[in-house]
Amino acid sequence: MKKHIVAGILAHVDAGKTTLSEALLYRSGQIRRLGRVDHGDAFLDTDAMERARGITIFAEPAIIRSGDLTITLIDTPGHVDFSAETERVLAVLDYAILVVSGADGIQGHTETLWRLLRRYNVPTFIFVNKMDAPGADRAALLAQLRDRFSDGCVDFENGAPTRSMEDIAMLDESAMNEFLDSGAVADERLKAMISARSLFPVFFGSALAMEGIDGFLAGFERYTKEIEPGARFGARVYKVSHDEHGNRLTWLRVTGGEIKAKMVLDGDEKADQVRLYSGAKFTTVDALPAGSVCAVTGLTHSRPGQGLGDQCDADAPVLQPVLTYTLLPQGEDPHRCLTALRELDDEDPLLHVVWQERLQEIHVQLMGAVQLEIIQQIMRDRFNLNVGFGPGSILYKETIAHAVEGIGHFEPLRH
Repeated sequence: MKKHIVAGILAHVDAGKTTLSEALLYRSGQIRRLGRVDHGDAFLDTDAMERARGITIFAEPAIIRSGDLTITLIDTPGHVDFSAETERVLAVLDYAILVVSGADGIQGHTETLWRLLRRYNVPTFIFVNKMDAPGADRAALLAQLRDRFSDGCVDFENGAPTRSMEDIAMLDESAMNEFLDSGAVADERLKAMISARSLFPVFFGSALAMEGIDGFLAGFERYTKEIEPGARFGARVYKVSHDEHGNRLTWLRVTGGEIKAKMVLDGDEKADQVRLYSGAKFTTVDALPAGSVCAVTGLTHSRPGQGLGDQCDADAPVLQPVLTYTLLPQGEDPHRCLTALRELDDEDPLLHVVWQERLQEIHVQLMGAVQLEIIQQIMRDRFNLNVGFGPGSILYKETIAHAVEGIGHFEPLRH
């Protein structure tokens, strides 16, 4: 039976996330040549800045077909400065693929991603990459995953948990009953446990050396299940961007019904075009069914996290900027700078671009120094504005320090 899964691939920077995406695309026949991040020719690093820096900055989709399975794979940024882009993607995923470095184990940002996956309740497959690195210890890494993530992290060697059935049975009462009756746990039960986030299949390999890719693809095809879509139209926006011609693109996941070109989506705004992207290339289509990920033109007020049709809005994001910076126009027209930053704020609402009338200054909120450099480069490349930024200052939030009891006395009028 054919099925379509939307999966996001997440990792701490340099764990090999984009390399694994490249290996999956190559093994499934979607690309003819393996690109490399360090060579600047990876299929999913479509932006010149990504190729130059060797990091993923923008979440990009690719379509992978393997047997009866079609995966819309969304490659997300690994650098902590762009983690807000990663969080926005989580609300539209069926499954996540969390990549852990076999050379480094679980890193700080990996734990942040794990907490986000738990918050958004995303079923997760784990791929431990770089197992060809010196010192990579399979048993020690699996023990670390169980200790710091969950006892449900189970080795799915060669795509199946043949030697781990007893461990799986211990995780779920129904699975235990099946195991005691037949000595095994059926695939349908395993799928249900993965979907309920009580079981997390773990695969080991090396994406660069194409090791473990076949087993992972086989396991992903075997143990995922398609989510039943709603009958009426619904969609959730996860990203806003602009193409090279300046067209505003609203990226969304169709959760119910179907999306059609010229369909009214938001108020009186219509989807002029429906684009199906894979990497940098897209095809324009008349309609797409539920489960599809696409970009539409024609919407001017859409925002990340917004629900369309029958779909509700997503919760407010957990990750928030920690630094605020003052823009230094450096001879550029401040009004042009503000207009340009407003466009970037449209794409990433967490920039919180503010014009401080009293100080006659433009303030933006950012995650860190790398994001600051990227904003400067975008201002230069897209808007032809050479601007600088003052030293960053930390954003503080007030909070209640301790409980206080208050007592008051009320007297009615003319008491």
